[in-house]
Amino acid sequence: MVRFDAREPGTPAAVWLSEPRLEDLPRLGLPEGPTLVLAAHPDDETIGAGGLIAELALLGRPPLVVIATDGAAAAGEVDGALAERRAEELREALEQLAPGLEPVLLALPDGEVREHRADLTARLAALLEEQEPSITTIVAPWRDDAHRDHRILGEVAAELAATRGTTLWEYPLWMWHWATPETPQVPWARMHRLLLQGEAAARRARAVDCHTSQVTPSAAGEPPVVPHDLRRITGRGAETFVVTRPERDQVAHAQPARTGTPGEGTPADHFHAAYRRRPDPWHLRTRWYEQRKRDLTMAALPEERFGRALEVGCSVGVLTQRLARRCEEVLAIDVVPEAIESARQATRDHPHVRLEVRDVREGLPAGPFDLVVLSEVLYYLGPEALTGLVEDAAAQLTPHGVVLACHWRHDVEHHARSGDDAHEALARTLAGEGIERTARYADADVLLEVYSRDPRSVAVRSGLL
Repeated sequence: MVRFDAREPGTPAAVWLSEPRLEDLPRLGLPEGPTLVLAAHPDDETIGAGGLIAELALLGRPPLVVIATDGAAAAGEVDGALAERRAEELREALEQLAPGLEPVLLALPDGEVREHRADLTARLAALLEEQEPSITTIVAPWRDDAHRDHRILGEVAAELAATRGTTLWEYPLWMWHWATPETPQVPWARMHRLLLQGEAAARRARAVDCHTSQVTPSAAGEPPVVPHDLRRITGRGAETFVVTRPERDQVAHAQPARTGTPGEGTPADHFHAAYRRRPDPWHLRTRWYEQRKRDLTMAALPEERFGRALEVGCSVGVLTQRLARRCEEVLAIDVVPEAIESARQATRDHPHVRLEVRDVREGLPAGPFDLVVLSEVLYYLGPEALTGLVEDAAAQLTPHGVVLACHWRHDVEHHARSGDDAHEALARTLAGEGIERTARYADADVLLEVYSRDPRSVAVRSGLL
């Protein structure tokens, strides 16, 4: 997971401004219909999408602007006076961008968007329902921006956009600070640029200056919350958005049918398309759920060290990195070449990791293996493919070998089966191979199980008993 401190030196603006790919980004036209601009804090809307707001206002169709939090958190404390000041700065900034525009202030506690996610989702959904004519474009913080409030608001916006069949524009903000042009998380393939006309750019510049609590040094001499270099790169005369357009078969407010059928499994094209849309389709690097699941996975392993491990469906390699620290050799496979390339970058400091593009429906690599990890992969397979994969893994397992499986428990459109069904099929097949379950963890979201030919407990294995 990317972590950053805005007080630390970030990437100099000159690094980004000298990057030729920025100038080569596809150009965006303005949204054609009503637009909703979401911001986690007062000032995000100006720094991330102020030019867009100004451009739409100049055409006589200003967007609806909604601010999620009160912006009251400062140095770990809640400051009511700061909340009032930031609300006033917001109104002054919007008066520069779109005279007469009144924002909608949800006033959630700053820093606690995750804790109020359900309320946020319900209020935004109700707001969207009230709009006439309907919103056709939602603009929100980029989900991978590494700031928790930005991430959660971005995820909620993406869910609402997907449900309604609405185009989604996500604006990176802190990415310009913690990333460089070569950072794997930078979504070059999906970024677009909106060029700002002279008047819109001028309005945006004046609006940014209105957020004095964020862009000027404090009375105590502390540097501004928004670093100067971040202001330079976001104020370069163009705004950057990560664009997601609705799927052609998406129907607003409808529950989609499964595209992965129990008989056939999820087609490989689904995974290729997912990586074309986003380099980390399941947000493995940034979601707390994913980090927690990896921690559970590593804690459930019954041995401190393993010899040779096989990871099936390694995606961008974040779990692979963890396995590399516990194994003498790791072979990680995935069906998507782009995923393997990301995993290669993630594990470049681990020479004992080998990566391979492979569809498990065509068989597993040759063993033997001391550990086989099946994380978030079995529910994509039809019955024949799942049984074949598990039998193949069992045949390649060493006498003391371990199979660890971990899966999401909620229903998902593109899954051929539920996570629980996948684990039931896994258990039946391994039982037929004489391999017993030795550990199980389950909560509402995730099911994790460990199987082994060696049923001894950790205490027995390690000599405590």
